Amino acid sequence: MSPARLSTVVLDARDAHELAGFYMRLLGYEVRAEEPDWVLVGPPPGAGGTALSFQTEPGYVPPVWPTRNPGDQQMMLHLDIEVDDLEAETARAVGEGARLAVYQPQDDVRVLYDPSGHPFCLWVQASQ
Repeated sequence: MSPARLSTVVLDARDAHELAGFYMRLLGYEVRAEEPDWVLVGPPPGAGGTALSFQTEPGYVPPVWPTRNPGDQQMMLHLDIEVDDLEAETARAVGEGARLAVYQPQDDVRVLYDPSGHPFCLWVQASQ
């Protein structure tokens, strides 16, 4: 086994604290560490999940998804968040400050944008 471990995913934003607050409300996370331009959040002790960090980047430019023009800021990654009730959790995410993307590629996935413009997906396990 490798001694290296992925500990968190870091997202740039115009305001790290604002974006951290959105994901804390969406995921039920809490602050683990913070500095003036950086915040680390994660699930409560004993709960599973991946930590997220947010870094203030004054020159931050939101990605364009789906990319249409060669000069657009491309999406570098997105978060997939599994939910039990896609309709209810989509409404809750929008109520917390997310925007629903116009293009929706699948019936069991909803693409949204967080307050900084990062695309993320809510999805449900397809019935088998």
